[in-house]
Amino acid sequence: MSSASMSPTRRELLATAVAAGAVSALPSALHAATGADSIRPFTFSASEGELADLRQRLAQTRLPDKETVTDYSQGVPLKTVKQLLRYWQTEYDWRKAEARMNAYPHFITEIDGLDIHFIHVRSVHENALPLIVTHGWPGSIIEQLKIIEPLTNPTAHGGSASDAFDIVIPSMPGYGFSGKPLTTGWGPERIAQAWTTLMRRVGYKHFVAQGGDWGATVTEQMGVQAPPELLGIHTNMPGAIPAEIDQASFAGAPAPSGLSDEERSTYEQLVFFYKHVYYALWMATRPQTLTGFADSPIGLATFLLDHDMASLQMIARSFDGQTEGLTPDDVLDNVTLFWLTNTGVSSGRLYWENKLAFFSPKGVSVPVAVSVFPDELYQTPRSWAERAYPKLIHYNKVDKGGHFAAWEQPKLFTEELRAAFRSLRQSI
Repeated sequence: MSSASMSPTRRELLATAVAAGAVSALPSALHAATGADSIRPFTFSASEGELADLRQRLAQTRLPDKETVTDYSQGVPLKTVKQLLRYWQTEYDWRKAEARMNAYPHFITEIDGLDIHFIHVRSVHENALPLIVTHGWPGSIIEQLKIIEPLTNPTAHGGSASDAFDIVIPSMPGYGFSGKPLTTGWGPERIAQAWTTLMRRVGYKHFVAQGGDWGATVTEQMGVQAPPELLGIHTNMPGAIPAEIDQASFAGAPAPSGLSDEERSTYEQLVFFYKHVYYALWMATRPQTLTGFADSPIGLATFLLDHDMASLQMIARSFDGQTEGLTPDDVLDNVTLFWLTNTGVSSGRLYWENKLAFFSPKGVSVPVAVSVFPDELYQTPRSWAERAYPKLIHYNKVDKGGHFAAWEQPKLFTEELRAAFRSLRQSI
C-alpha cells in the first residue's frame, strides 16, 4: 500500500495517530489481525522493577584501576566510564527515550519463523518514496529516530513535498525488540531477504533501502539479490574496497604501488582500523563468552562505546560537555535499550554468523548512492566506488559526521538521502 493509494482522510487519521503515539488506535484495516503474515501493533514500557534493578546494579559497580597511558590506546578511559556512570545514575531519564520511541507506530511481524520489530511511518505527502533503513552495531532503532520527521515531513524541515519518504526502520534479529534467533543461519543474506518480505508485507510495490555499518552489509545484500521492487540503495559505509587492497590492509602490509594519494590515504585508514578491530574479532569467534554483558550494565556500556577511535573520542568529549554530534542522553538511550532487551550477547552473534568480507565489493547490480562522511572508518574514493558499483547514481563527500551518520548529523544525512534517491523517483 503506497502513500498515493491512501485517501486524504485516511492519511490525516494516520498522521494524527502517529503524532499522538496512538499505535493501538491505528485503523484495523491496515493489516489483518491474524494469519501467518499478520502485523501486530507494539509498544514498549519498561517496568519499574526493571529500572530499579538497573539502578541497583549501577550502584554496585566495581570499576577497574586507571589505565596506565594518557591516550585511548588501552580502550575507554576510566574518566569517561566514571562520567557515564555518574550521569546514568543521577541525571539520565529512560522514560524520555521511551516517549520519543512511542511517538511513532511500532509493529511486530513474524518472518521466517522469527518476530521482527519495526517502526513504520507514512508521509503526509502524496507519492512518498518507500524507504527501509537498517541500523548497525552497536546501534539500534535509536540511531534513526532523528531522521523520521525530516524524511516523512520534508516541507517542515527545509525540503519539498517531492522529497517525501515513507519510512520503515526494523530492528535486526537479536537486536532491540526483534526476536533472538534460536538457531544458526541469520546472517546478512537472510536478513536482506527478510527485509524484502517485510516491505512486500506492508504493501509496497517499489522501495529503496539504506544502511550503515551492518545495515550497509544487509542493504548491499538486498542489492545483490535485486528483488524487482528494489529501485536502488544508499550506503554510508560502502563495500567498495578492491579485494586485494582489503586483504593487504588487513595483513598490515605496505601500501600497494600505483595508488593515488586519496587511495593511499584510505588504505592507511583501513590498516589502522584493522589493528583495532578487536571487538569484531571477539564477537565473530566467541560471542557467548560475553555473558557478563547480561549481568553488568557498565560492562555492557563500556564495550558498546569502544567501536572506533573517532566515535569514542567524540563520545568522551560529550561527557566533558563538548557536544558535537551525540549527547550523553543519545549514548545512554542506545545503551539502555540494549540493557533492557538483554541483547548484548544476541546482537554480537551476527558477527559469528557473517561469512562476507566487510568492505570489498559484493556484486551489487542495482543503482547505488554513496555518501562519504569524514570521520567514518575510511573514506571511499570515487574511483573505487565507480568500480564497485556499475550503476553509481550519487557520490558525495559530506563536511562532517562519522560512523553513526544518521544519529550524529541527521540534517546532513537527510539531505544526502533526498539527493541520493531523487533520480529514482522518476522511474516510479
